[in-house]
Amino acid sequence: MNSHEVLRETINVRGVKAVAAEMNLSTSLVYKWCKENSPDDWGAQNPLDRILKIVEITDDTRPIHWLCQAVDGFFVENPARGATEDTPFLQATQQMLSEFSEMLAAVSESYGSDSSIDITEAERIRREWEELKTLAEAFVVACERGGYS
Repeated sequence: MNSHEVLRETINVRGVKAVAAEMNLSTSLVYKWCKENSPDDWGAQNPLDRILKIVEITDDTRPIHWLCQAVDGFFVENPARGATEDTPFLQATQQMLSEFSEMLAAVSESYGSDSSIDITEAERIRREWEELKTLAEAFVVACERGGYS
């Protein structure tokens, strides 16, 4: 699905006029977001296309991570094609267990030292969790692609 189609379907739930009014924007701008534009029409590009362009230019997915966290979700990047299919099944499962152990160690060390978890410790736990999710996603994708059949 294209970005303008996602926005059109999303905005139609409340209506263009209501969304425009709540965002203090003109209805014509919101209508423009909901229709397909040429790649050269940068001025009318919708917010989704603009965020995608920022990520592409900077090669940094933090804006996507931020958006996901802002709506109480999370972003797990897809593994590079073939990243896990080349790893033997037993080694891939051991890698996941090892990563899970590292996350549990981060939790245990953080809480065990003073029976609380401060922001720095929480950030370490988050990093370990993100690594575990990415590795697990790579494993599941390899399974879905028949990598272990």
